[in-house]
Amino acid sequence: MKFRFSIRLQLLVLSLFLFAIPWLGYKYVWELEQYLRIGQEQTMIGTARAVATALHERPALFDSQSAYLQNVRPGTDLYAPPIDVPIQLDGRLQEWQAVSPLIQSYNADNVVTWFSEHAVPVTLSVEHMVGRFDQYFYAMFAVTDDQVVFRAPNSLSVDRSDHLLIGMLDAQDTLHRYIISPYKPGWVNAYQLDENPRRFRAVNNALEIQGRWEQTSTGYNVELRFPITMTSGALAFAIVDVDDPVTRIKQYAVGTANPNQSDDLGTVVTPSPEIERILSGLRYADSRVWVIDKHKRVLARSGSIHSSQGFNAGSAESDSPDWWHYIEQQWLLPLYYQILTRPPGDFVDELADAYALAGKDINHALSGEPDSLWRLTPDNKAVILSAAYPIYIGDSVMGAVVVEQTTHGIRTLRNRALEQLFHVILAVMLLGTFGLLMFAHRISSRIRALRDDTEAVIDPNGKIVGSLAPSKNGDEIGDLSRSFSAVLSRLQQYNSYLENMASRLSHELRTPIAVVRSSLDTLNEVQDPAQQQVFLSRAQSGISRLSSILNSMSEATRLEQMISQEDTERFDIVKVVSGCLEGYQHAYPQRQFALKLSCEKALLSGSPDLIAQMLDKIIANAVEFSQPQSTIALHMWQEQRTIKLSITNTGPLLPKGMHEQLTQSMVSVRAEGNSADGPPHLGLGLYIANMIVAFHKGKIALQDLPDNTGVCVIISLPLAA
Repeated sequence: MKFRFSIRLQLLVLSLFLFAIPWLGYKYVWELEQYLRIGQEQTMIGTARAVATALHERPALFDSQSAYLQNVRPGTDLYAPPIDVPIQLDGRLQEWQAVSPLIQSYNADNVVTWFSEHAVPVTLSVEHMVGRFDQYFYAMFAVTDDQVVFRAPNSLSVDRSDHLLIGMLDAQDTLHRYIISPYKPGWVNAYQLDENPRRFRAVNNALEIQGRWEQTSTGYNVELRFPITMTSGALAFAIVDVDDPVTRIKQYAVGTANPNQSDDLGTVVTPSPEIERILSGLRYADSRVWVIDKHKRVLARSGSIHSSQGFNAGSAESDSPDWWHYIEQQWLLPLYYQILTRPPGDFVDELADAYALAGKDINHALSGEPDSLWRLTPDNKAVILSAAYPIYIGDSVMGAVVVEQTTHGIRTLRNRALEQLFHVILAVMLLGTFGLLMFAHRISSRIRALRDDTEAVIDPNGKIVGSLAPSKNGDEIGDLSRSFSAVLSRLQQYNSYLENMASRLSHELRTPIAVVRSSLDTLNEVQDPAQQQVFLSRAQSGISRLSSILNSMSEATRLEQMISQEDTERFDIVKVVSGCLEGYQHAYPQRQFALKLSCEKALLSGSPDLIAQMLDKIIANAVEFSQPQSTIALHMWQEQRTIKLSITNTGPLLPKGMHEQLTQSMVSVRAEGNSADGPPHLGLGLYIANMIVAFHKGKIALQDLPDNTGVCVIISLPLAA
């Protein structure tokens, strides 16, 4: 067999020359980048492991109250970030702006104590946070209060005015309560309350807790400072509201937790100075390192992500000639970097001031499994790789080390490799484009020649006046030439068919016309009314037969118009076939009908009326070609997403070589000599059935039975989606 070298195959072979070198180069660069990323990932996990090794089995590095909690309560368990400069206790809250994202709000949802027996509206709200500088905790409170009530002059009661309650546990887990209740705005110190949590009696001055109470237009601000050593980490604040300066009845307390109950106190975690000293040597490690507790709160960090490139690509040195260096720098590289991107140095770091971290790698590390994670920065300018490793104390995971780097170094190396690859691609594309242009010119010339040859065999009136010589080429243009030649040949045959249609119809029209003419001629010669009635009946029968022929000829056209306007619906073809079969048994009493169903239900999308009409045509054909008292068998079954229906009848076999033509228009193979009383046969029955099957996107096939006793019609229809 001659090898068919198609145009697609020719273009594919030619394209292999264009794409072989770029594809191999790209694969090499891609594999190189993947290996570098894997290496960077493993290196970072190793760095995290090394840092975690220095922190294993050192429980003193973790706060005893906060790190061992099973759950963190937002708003109750506090985070105290490090403050760069000491807070000036002036009540203006200016120094807190640097850590303002960490400020939390407390309102009616954070009432920790109700003093009034009757529900009163909560009009007080607080913005609060804590911080650490050196060995001191700092706290700020921005209170919004519609009625500020200070302590009455010379009053010994410290809880009959707006005041701040503080509760904390010392190293021995003993609860200490403090209160700040000033006579007026200004410098304040705290009083220590007695041990009875139900009383608010001051017993000592707590000069270690000092600060400023400053009145504002919407309420007041409070700034405090107290030594870290006063608390083991359990801490709570609450603002008590008093609105009536006469009765001085306490209404409610809004805060982090109830300071009067040791079990209700929250915890405060602060970055560990000891851990920061351990990490201080890593600022030269080209990484940013975090240490978090098991609640994902930051205990310490070192380094900057902007300087953590992870891989030093160095500087590129070129030994190329000056002219090539000029072309590369002035023309090629600006073109390449329309596609490539240079690693930016000003990307957004969303974790610059983070006090808590989150991520899949951190979750795995806190469950005991080291992991890594790739992520994009919010501005999509940089890719950051983070690796997390667990910190163990005993058999428990108390925290994790997180190491971060960017992929700027890898991206720089990749860009340099792609620059060299693009040089090769450009050269290959220039040579390949020239070859493709020449090849396209050859193809277009052949197509134009085929167009001219096709137009030459058709005259201006549309009549085919010659034949198109088929091409001997084995590609698609050769196939197109041969297809044009075959189409023109079939059109010529069809035109001959239309021209000879009159002679084909004369066989059916001659007999009824002769019957009508002879009946009318004889009618004029016969005087007997009875005989005249006989001849009139014969003439009417001939006219009816002529009408039937005309109706049959126009049936296909009407059906085609009806199909184009038919609305589709979902229906069960099993019910349609079963219902039609009952009608056939009455319409053809001299035939037996047997239906075998191998499926209980089959839904189609289309028209049940058209399916019934198709079945009528095929059954009528089967009845006509079968013997009286014979059985016409119907069988329906499903194959994958297709329903199949077979109609089998005994009788004469199909004419040889006519299996495909029998479903075409006006093709009939019945014996000659049909009587004038018999129905006309124009060969439209199977043509109409085939048209209906095609409307339902199915197929119809005619074949002889294997034992040569009859014919089987098989209809295949797709099931509804």
